[in-house]
Amino acid sequence: MKHYEFTSDFRILYHKAVALYSTGKRGAQTYFNDTENMWLQGNGINAQHMYDYAEDNCNYQEPSFEQALAIELVRRDYFLNEQNKIASKHILKESELPSKSESLKGITWLPRLIPKARAKLRGELASELMYCCGGDRNFFKQYNMLPAEFLSVLWRLDFNQDKVADWILSSR
Repeated sequence: MKHYEFTSDFRILYHKAVALYSTGKRGAQTYFNDTENMWLQGNGINAQHMYDYAEDNCNYQEPSFEQALAIELVRRDYFLNEQNKIASKHILKESELPSKSESLKGITWLPRLIPKARAKLRGELASELMYCCGGDRNFFKQYNMLPAEFLSVLWRLDFNQDKVADWILSSR
């Protein structure tokens, strides 16, 4: 794997997914060939992540390529350096998430977003979940932060919910 070429390789696969979705092709598992899927796996990404980006980009014009790239750069860093290129076997199901209306320190959506973001970093999101979905994007806009920034802060603060909430409140 040529690490230096990650961005350009990711761009090719991102735009391929957007083009396929735009033409009406559905189903994440039909988007990439074996070589492309191996490349994705080697970087801690899967076809579902790319499909989700393509679907939301085509339907809502976000997340952009740049947002998706930033998110996946943080995920890739975590995968390569924290997980030592070993994929997690655990999968976070939607039924395990707090409700959308729960709050932490007055911040609605945060109790739901933290486990989703942690699962994104670890590669543990179920296929029906997307990090940076519409609800997440509304949260990021409301609190004026980048989705990749939130992943980095969560990782840096060792997944401590109270510290993450304090960071959000102090950075407003």
